[in-house]
Amino acid sequence: MVFLTEGSALDWSAVFLIQQRGLDPAWAALGYAAFSVTMTAGRLGGDAIVARLGRGRVVVLGGLLAAAGLALSVVVPAWEAALTGYALVGAGCANIVPVLFTAAGRQTAMPARVAVPAVTTLGYAGVLAGPALIGFVAQALGLPAAFLIVAALLVGVAAAGRSLRV
Repeated sequence: MVFLTEGSALDWSAVFLIQQRGLDPAWAALGYAAFSVTMTAGRLGGDAIVARLGRGRVVVLGGLLAAAGLALSVVVPAWEAALTGYALVGAGCANIVPVLFTAAGRQTAMPARVAVPAVTTLGYAGVLAGPALIGFVAQALGLPAAFLIVAALLVGVAAAGRSLRV
């Protein structure tokens, strides 16, 4: 789900800003830039963030922050709000994946050499297939509705983070 969100920011943020917020196409890449900057900053500071908050809280708060960012992008009609929303998505998603990779490596149900590649494969499948799925949903319901569905699924990530054991 988190990789799907990352893929949606990569593939759909500019389309959303142009079609839904009327942003000039020359500036539409700002959505992905806002996402990428906060994602990068979050990853660079990830060890300190995880040490301070704990792994479970990083997943819960990150999922909620990313969901709020997508909702903000959709609900508030200004393009500036959408950029802020994408920045929140990047900040929220930044450390969820590293925490989940750590959890896969530490679990004992299967060898880490099997678990980590399995989680990685499923994650990157979300990056590849997710944006196409969002396009399919957007064709039927509109891109704002597709983003709100992703936001709802991120709330599910946050709920699942409460049961994370690492």
